[in-house]
Amino acid sequence: MHSTALLFALAAIVTASYFGGRSRALAVAGGRLTRLKALPAYHGAYVALATGIPGLLFLIGALMAEPWLLGRLLDPVLPERVRQMASGSQALWMSEVHRYLAGDIAPSVAAPELALYAEKLRTLQRTLTVGIAIGALGVGAAGAVVARRRITVGFAARGRVERVIRALMGVAATVAVLTTVGIVLSLVFETFRFFERVPVGDFLFGLRWSPQTALRADQVGAVGSFGAIPLFAGTLLITAIAMSVAVPLGLLCAVYTSEYAGPRSRAAVKPLLEVLAGVPTVVYGFFAALTVAPALRELGSTLGLDVASESALAAGGVMGIMIIPFISSLSDDVMNAVPQSLRDGAFALGATKSEAIRQIVLPAALPGIAGAILLAISRAIGETMIVVMAAGLAANMTLNPFAAVTTVTVQIVTLLVGDQEFDSAKTLSAFALGLVLFFVTLCLNVAALMIVRRYREQYE
Repeated sequence: MHSTALLFALAAIVTASYFGGRSRALAVAGGRLTRLKALPAYHGAYVALATGIPGLLFLIGALMAEPWLLGRLLDPVLPERVRQMASGSQALWMSEVHRYLAGDIAPSVAAPELALYAEKLRTLQRTLTVGIAIGALGVGAAGAVVARRRITVGFAARGRVERVIRALMGVAATVAVLTTVGIVLSLVFETFRFFERVPVGDFLFGLRWSPQTALRADQVGAVGSFGAIPLFAGTLLITAIAMSVAVPLGLLCAVYTSEYAGPRSRAAVKPLLEVLAGVPTVVYGFFAALTVAPALRELGSTLGLDVASESALAAGGVMGIMIIPFISSLSDDVMNAVPQSLRDGAFALGATKSEAIRQIVLPAALPGIAGAILLAISRAIGETMIVVMAAGLAANMTLNPFAAVTTVTVQIVTLLVGDQEFDSAKTLSAFALGLVLFFVTLCLNVAALMIVRRYREQYE
C-alpha cells in the first residue's frame, strides 16, 4: 500500500470518526441539543482530530524512518565486496538494485548477489509498508475510540477543537517562517562561497556574462565572466514591456467592471479575466514562441525592422497579458472600496461619470492601485517559462525590444539544469542571482504592503 493510499484510508477513518462522534453526542443528549455544552458538529470534529492527527504523525514518522530501518535490517546481507567500495561506487550499485526492482534490468542479466539483495529489499519493503499501514490506521482508530468515550453532556468539545485548530495554525505559521529563513540562509551561505571566487564588484557591476567555466585548468576560458548587469538589464526591459501592456489594460478593465458594468456583466467579465491568471505559464510560453514571436518577426520584416526570432517584445507582451488579472482584480476591489458618498458628491456638483472617475475615484484608489502594480512587477520579475521559450538565452547588453535578451530567472534555471557540482563559480553564481532577485522582490512586496496598509487605514 503506497503512502497515497494510506492517506486516503486515513481520511476515510477520519470522516467516519466525525460522523461517529456527532451521532454519539446526539445519543448522549437524548435528542435534546440544549443539554449539550457544545454542538454535535464540535463533538464530531473533536473525534476526527483525535483520529487524524495521531495517525498522520505516526505515518509521517514511519515514512521518515523507513530508509534508515531498511538500511539497518539489510546491512547484514550486503555483499562484502560492496562494503569495501567507495561511497560513490556504493551509490551506483544501489542504483542498479533499484533499476532491477523497477524491471529495467532482467533477472537473467543481473549478478546473483545483486538479484538476491534486491529480492530481500523488495520483501522487506512490502513488510514495512504493511506494518506502517496497520500502525497508522491502528493509532487513528485508537484515538477515535478514546475520544468517543470522552463525549458526555458536559464535555466542552468546542474549546478543545478551537485550541487544537489554533495550535495547528501556529505550527503552519512556524513552518512557513522557518522555510523562509532556511531559503534565505541557504542563499546567503552559497552566495558567500561564490563571492570567495568572484569579487562582489565584478558581479554587480560587470558588463559581460559568460559563466561557462572549463573542466580542466589547461582549457580555454577556464575562468568565465560573471558580470550580472546584462541580466538585470534584460529583466528590467522585459518587465517594462510587460507592465506597459498590463497596467493600461488592467486599469481599463478595472474601471469598466467597477464603474460601468452592470451586476450581470460584472459577474461574467471579472471571472473571465481572472481565468487568465489560472493558465499555466508554459502555455503562455508556447503561445509567445509559436504565435507572437513569428508574427512580430514577419511584421518587422514588412516594415524593414530587424526583429529577432526570440525577442524581448514577444516575451514582454505575452507576460503583460498574463499579468492583467493581477492588476485588474486588485484595482477593481480597491475602486469598489471607495465610498459611494464621494461619487455622489461629485455628481451633485455637476460632474459627469467619467469626470468623477478621473478626478475622484482614481485619486482616492491610487494607493491601492499602486500596491497592485508593485505586486504585478514582482510577479513579472520572477517569471521564467515565458522568457525561456520566447526571449532566448543571450545575455545582450541592450535596451532594444526587438533583440534577444535573457533574465535573471532564466539564467538560474540554465545554471542548475542537469547534474551539477556545487563547488564551481558557475553553479554558485545561480545562488548569488537568486539572492539579488529575492532582495528585489522582497522590497517590492514590502512597498506594496505598506501602500495597501496605508490605504486600508484611510478607508476602513
